[in-house]
Amino acid sequence: MKIAVNTRLLLSNKLEGIGWFAFECLKRITTQHPEHHFYFIFDRPYDKQFVFSDNITPIVIGPPARHPFLWYIWFNWSLASVLKKIKPDLFLSPEGYICLNTNVKSINVMHDIAYEHYPETVPFMVRSYYKYYFPRFARKAKKIATVSQFSKNDLVKKYYINPDKIKVIYNGCNEAYHPIGENEFESVRQKWAGGKPYFIYIGSINPRKNIKNLFLAFDKFKTDTNSNAQLLLIGKQMFMGNDLNDTINALKHKDDINFLGRIEDTDEVNKLISASIAMTYISVFEGFGIPCLEAMRCGTAVITSNTSSLPEVCGEAGYYVDPFKIGSIAEGLEKIASDPGLRKLLIEKGNIQAQKFSWDKTAGLLWEVIEECINE
Repeated sequence: MKIAVNTRLLLSNKLEGIGWFAFECLKRITTQHPEHHFYFIFDRPYDKQFVFSDNITPIVIGPPARHPFLWYIWFNWSLASVLKKIKPDLFLSPEGYICLNTNVKSINVMHDIAYEHYPETVPFMVRSYYKYYFPRFARKAKKIATVSQFSKNDLVKKYYINPDKIKVIYNGCNEAYHPIGENEFESVRQKWAGGKPYFIYIGSINPRKNIKNLFLAFDKFKTDTNSNAQLLLIGKQMFMGNDLNDTINALKHKDDINFLGRIEDTDEVNKLISASIAMTYISVFEGFGIPCLEAMRCGTAVITSNTSSLPEVCGEAGYYVDPFKIGSIAEGLEKIASDPGLRKLLIEKGNIQAQKFSWDKTAGLLWEVIEECINE
């Protein structure tokens, strides 16, 4: 069997959420199925680390597709041309986009359709592309995989997709994450927070992640409790806008909020999560929420939203807040910071909850979707 795969998000030192999904799943699928041949289709020169096995042929086609006009050219014309040439039995896209100008069976992994619910968090041109093409991609695909029951229900309701066409394949989490000894906490805090305790956030600095309300709630928590805690944020800044900058500048305790940017060293991120008071992940809309799993694996409590897929992912291991109410978020920060018994209980439940998810399970379920698609 010949399988063509959209691998344009496999970028060296730039793997984001969906890129990690593609990396972890494709690494397993290609090495576990040497009897099949895979064509990895990139939109720019690739790193050889992503050619996981001998049964992979990498192909580079242009133009590098990083904005809507080039997405249109790459997926509907460049990709169509290469699919016509290699004649695969199946095309797999891990990121929601597929080719409309092909008769090759397609599997589309659609992680969420947040832009439908919070369009203001996405730039106009990107939003316009998503809203026009993604319903068409969903209808064109032979099979759809998605990362939570919440996202499946959303696709069914919003795009009128037959639920039998969609399979839930939960995300996994980097298995390198683990708790560190409490004797290491002090050195981590000294390095990153001047020796002070801190909450941590991991993810893009994006309005959809509800960063503004997190900042306002943290400021209220600091004012109400006189805590010396800090808030550290790991992630790429994108779509911040003047509103968020104005919010930061108006905070009483803005000096206790520190942007660390991207940190590529997994071991360092592991230590940062483990030594924190809690992971604060209060996004208003998530298809899954991998940072919550990362925190659980690191032996850290999770403060998260009571919306979208997050209760599905965190189960009994999350401390839930209303992401739209600053008082609710601030109360959650205060509760976890001041109640070590509750924090310990959440950590114990998190250890159990995290065992339900792994990239081995994800890749195995994705392979099942591939086999079903081929055999239909």
